[in-house]
Amino acid sequence: MDYREKLKEKHRIVIKIGSSSLTHKETGGVDLGKMEKLVRVLTNLRNMGKDVVLVSSGAVSVGRKRVGLPTGKLTLPEKQACAAIGQSRLMMIYQKLFSEYNQNIAQILLTKFTMINQISRPNAINTFHELFKLGVIPIVNENDTIATYEIEFGDNDSLSAIVSSLIGADLLILLSDIDGLYTDDPNKNPDAKFISVVENIDDNLMMMGKKSTSSDVGTGGMATKLVAAKIATYSGADMVIANSDQVSIIEEILNGEQKGTLFPANKKEDFDVIKFIS
Repeated sequence: MDYREKLKEKHRIVIKIGSSSLTHKETGGVDLGKMEKLVRVLTNLRNMGKDVVLVSSGAVSVGRKRVGLPTGKLTLPEKQACAAIGQSRLMMIYQKLFSEYNQNIAQILLTKFTMINQISRPNAINTFHELFKLGVIPIVNENDTIATYEIEFGDNDSLSAIVSSLIGADLLILLSDIDGLYTDDPNKNPDAKFISVVENIDDNLMMMGKKSTSSDVGTGGMATKLVAAKIATYSGADMVIANSDQVSIIEEILNGEQKGTLFPANKKEDFDVIKFIS
């Protein structure tokens, strides 16, 4: 079966981009060039008639840079303050860039509570569907300003997969600082082999996703991406992990090119995403 060819037909696409992909490694400042290219690609997908959701990290790192907090672990109040400062700045940048292409955007901030609560969850879903009808691109992030350990997703990989499940997306693309899934950490093991397609997410695969990330601004390693793959594929969406070095890779993936690691949809009728995250 040509899984890649089927990617050309995808209509509702969730794209997640990590903090390390949106900021300059040397300074922690926003990479405006990459953001501008990302905005152009997403607007073009919308112009093709596709429903597009962007799950964007970066609020905490942008806020941190703005107030000059040093590198290292933040306390919860520091993280929440940086998120409050950074989220508005991040949205201001997105607003300016998207307006260049006359594309309307909307901000949606979520917590785990929003998703598991019987009242707020349908409201969130209805909001997404109405925005799609209006041709708007929703930009989603975890509401880090109020999130605490008990109610946070903790990483945007899982958040993007949950959003994909709830809105009935047929493709999730996780853009990160790695090419995809390897048999081992390629930074430490030169013999690590790249895996192009994963048809079955078993225990051995989950063990391979040891919690590691080469970035000091991101929260997700390969382990969180494999959890996201379970949520997305069991809910009926394909998922691709790809390198965000060139955001044009989104178009290449949708053209069926051999980019990133593809997890084909493996819909399980008994899979309950709410139970999974509760």
